[in-house]
Amino acid sequence: LGIFHRHARTREARLQVEIARLAYLAPRLRESGGGGDRVRGGVGGKGAGESSLELDRRRIRDRIAELRRELATIEGTSQTRRGRRSELPTVALVGYTNAGKSSWMRALTGSEIYVADKLFATLDTTVRVLTPRTEPPILVSDTVGFIKKLPHDLVASFRSTLEEATEADLVIHVVDASDVAHPEHMRVTREVLGELGADQTAWIVFNKIDKVDDDGRASLALELPDALQLSAKVPDDVARLHERIVAFFLGELEDAELLVPWDRHRVVHEIHERCRVLSEAHEEDGTRVTVRAASSILAGLRAQLA
Repeated sequence: LGIFHRHARTREARLQVEIARLAYLAPRLRESGGGGDRVRGGVGGKGAGESSLELDRRRIRDRIAELRRELATIEGTSQTRRGRRSELPTVALVGYTNAGKSSWMRALTGSEIYVADKLFATLDTTVRVLTPRTEPPILVSDTVGFIKKLPHDLVASFRSTLEEATEADLVIHVVDASDVAHPEHMRVTREVLGELGADQTAWIVFNKIDKVDDDGRASLALELPDALQLSAKVPDDVARLHERIVAFFLGELEDAELLVPWDRHRVVHEIHERCRVLSEAHEEDGTRVTVRAASSILAGLRAQLA
């Protein structure tokens, strides 16, 4: 809890940590001295026959309820943002804490997000665009790291943060190949994902492969033949993963021809923002555009043009 508290950067993360801290504290409260005496009651303080311990626990319950209401408001806003992004292809980076997810995030998106060799350096989900950019853009999210015996209250508190992984089209499970405990780390990550209900396509990336000798690499290949052995610090490896991600989503895109009437020409701007334009020609009835995009985006555009 202390580690989580130190690395919480947004209001949402701080609320999640505080709820988990109070939920941990409540059942562990003890009476101090003669504080167990019961009182007859009062206004705004102790209820009739309520001990100091019961009062403290009630205050904690009330505070948790207050924090959860505030968190629900923030999560509603986050859900709205996720809803707007849901039409775009999304990749979620998951894995045991300190596996190198944030390093991959920076390598794949060019973003200068916080990267550190620490436990839980990332608590809040960060979403960036894959670069070099594609049309439509591919979003990449970096989630909180997992850890063995993560308290259930923390999993529950961070559920909204971790849901980025459940809603992604592709999950990339980053594993620190240089850590001898990586099989256990993989098991823990899979357990948490299972608890969240994440069941979509998942790739295994053995990260930090530059720290593993030839025998170790051969052993990893036997362990998981389909896993990628890469390092976020090697440019060729970054390009290799980028190409695989793009190829994965290009297979899910489709080509379409759209005729945009002159009176709805504003849609052409949206097409250029959200699709890869293959050709464009001005005709008597409007602009005819051939595009490549996700089927959900095409459905939305067709609805506007109907």
